[in-house]
Amino acid sequence: MARIAESELVINPDGSIYHLNLRPEDIANNIITVGDPGRVPMVSRYFDEVEVKKEKREFVSHTGRIGKKRLTVISTGIGPDNIDIAINELDALANIDFETRAPKAELASFNIVRIGTSGSLHPDVPVDSFVAGAYGLGLDNLMAYYDYKPNLGEASLEDELNAFMEHAGKASFYVCEGSPVLLEALGEDKFNGITITSPGFYAPQGRELRARARFGVEYFKSLAKFKFRRYPIMNFEMETSAIYGLSRLLGHRALSTNAIIANRPNGTFSKDPYKAVDRLIQNMLGLIGNSPLF
Repeated sequence: MARIAESELVINPDGSIYHLNLRPEDIANNIITVGDPGRVPMVSRYFDEVEVKKEKREFVSHTGRIGKKRLTVISTGIGPDNIDIAINELDALANIDFETRAPKAELASFNIVRIGTSGSLHPDVPVDSFVAGAYGLGLDNLMAYYDYKPNLGEASLEDELNAFMEHAGKASFYVCEGSPVLLEALGEDKFNGITITSPGFYAPQGRELRARARFGVEYFKSLAKFKFRRYPIMNFEMETSAIYGLSRLLGHRALSTNAIIANRPNGTFSKDPYKAVDRLIQNMLGLIGNSPLF
């Protein structure tokens, strides 16, 4: 493949990639993404050692080890646009030779696990519980800019949801599948379902303060009645579908897990979201530490 121009792959003078401020040797093939930069040390404090600490803008990265397993935890900030930067630059660090500016002959594949927070669409999925996403349902437009071809499951889900939305009202969407292998390994003791990814926190999730929303919270509650195979639309947040789409496009395995800190039908919010997230972190690191996939 031809050399990638300086305008397309921006490398800082110190050899780090433009936004993440990381060099190729700074990252592991097992990656945990979190939204909040303050959540990075919440994860890395459970590492046996931390060998790399770097940050730039909202992107804070720690790389270390649990036993013999090397992991990187990185904050992405909020939203699909930040995921576009984070996943592409992480992939470039592993799979593009920064000297020749060409993709490597042998490509690395990541395990990418999101540990996030989310709102539940089901009354019986209470605050402080955990959800793992079998599919990401994107209400953003990120994957429209990529040559992404849905697999059979994604196409079937899209068709069934389009038919369902004829009665519920229709917002534009796309569907991306998470890694079934990671779901089987890490989805234990969690509510498994379809995670909606919204491009914003207020109207895109049916919230109204002073600006009127086109689709109110009742619209999203109606989506909770939809089920694809054994997976209902379970929750919504702002990153999952982008992580799934880019990961599958680039040959990585990804799974999004979320602590439920709000239940929209019940109007409840976690009394201690920090504790809920910490429990999810410990749960996921325990499963990762014991899994031969990592």
